[in-house]
Amino acid sequence: MPRKKSIDTLQSRAHEILLDTLKYTSKEVLSQALGTTVRTLTRWEAADPLPPGHILLALQQFRDTKPDLLPACPVQQVEGCVEGEFTFIDLFAGIGGIRQGFERNGGRCVFTSEWNEFSQKTYQANFPADHELAGDITPYPKEHIPDHDVLLAGFPCQPFSIAGVSKKNSLGRAHGFECDTQGTLFFEIEKTIEVKRPMAFMLENVKNLTSHDKGRTFATIKATLEDKLGYHIHYRVIDGKHFTPQHRERIIIVGFREPVDFSWEALNLPPQNHIMADILHKEDGTEVIPEGDDYLNEDGTVKAKYTLTDKLWAYLQNYAAKHKAAGNGFGYGLVGPMDTCRTLSARYYKDGSEILISQGPGKNPRRLTPRECARLMGFPETYKIPVSDTQAYKQFGNSVVMPVITEVARLMKPFVMELKARQQQTIPELVASSAD
Repeated sequence: MPRKKSIDTLQSRAHEILLDTLKYTSKEVLSQALGTTVRTLTRWEAADPLPPGHILLALQQFRDTKPDLLPACPVQQVEGCVEGEFTFIDLFAGIGGIRQGFERNGGRCVFTSEWNEFSQKTYQANFPADHELAGDITPYPKEHIPDHDVLLAGFPCQPFSIAGVSKKNSLGRAHGFECDTQGTLFFEIEKTIEVKRPMAFMLENVKNLTSHDKGRTFATIKATLEDKLGYHIHYRVIDGKHFTPQHRERIIIVGFREPVDFSWEALNLPPQNHIMADILHKEDGTEVIPEGDDYLNEDGTVKAKYTLTDKLWAYLQNYAAKHKAAGNGFGYGLVGPMDTCRTLSARYYKDGSEILISQGPGKNPRRLTPRECARLMGFPETYKIPVSDTQAYKQFGNSVVMPVITEVARLMKPFVMELKARQQQTIPELVASSAD
């Protein structure tokens, strides 16, 4: 019964703060802020049922944004409640896009694994060396991984992506769980979860994961997480276009060790009104150049090396014309300042064909610079790019739209903190009862 007592305490406190908050704001405004409906809020108000405990943190965040309207919410004083830092590990870390999203929501990274030496260089240039950065996770003893609250992993997607499957099929190679290399890396996540039993996890992959091998691949993943490991999972495809001018759909799989009231309905997805002008260099000499960048001339214009040669531009146009005549959509993606673009891929370094920036009539288009790629993925201007253009294109093409992860982390955090509160209140009571 100690867990039930812990939940009741959280819910009672949430109800108390909810009633106080409704003295200062309308149900319409508050329900939107909490990601629920007026009807549900009315039921919580009447304690039929009591609101879930995680609402405490959401109420605190809401009140913190309106200091002139609402008095400070005393949530921090609730014993064993939703305060404090949570820890996470960063598997298949790449250049830390997922890590940034969770750090922005109060998380602290305690272990990182990334096998690629160039990605390691970028990662180390941007994050403090306050814990181990392991290489390949496959031989790493899972029991040596530090205890953590949340496991994060953007596991390699090539075996499941449309492009990756097409390439492997053409070469007669296996893919997905039949793949002898990357396809089996999901099982490194499985082993880690089985050994460490984190309170929650978040996995990221390509949209095509759900349909690969007629759905059997995802069914295997889902069964492993739910039936074998016993976690409660929630998944959703999210388009990065809500946060940057890039159409980039990725599946997010969230799992919790215990049942919680997590719902994707509370996901805050801004209008898809972003345009390429938001991320392109201004080229008028007014742009502040981040330290280490070498993509612009002294007058602020983009260096000529990013403009396609006549030979490459002619090849891409002929290639597109050939496929258009054949009735398919293969070709380059030419965009202007007011447009949005296709998905940035790891192959962008080859010819840049999926995202070409128009430079006006009579001029060849250009590639994005690595800094523009960073912006397209939602990385901050302070993010350092210490590698070659080729490596930078691969790294950003393999990364995540960081604001998407930030929003998912925001949605997950209250439930992670709720589970921590349950554990903090349960363990002492269990110890006491065993002593009796």
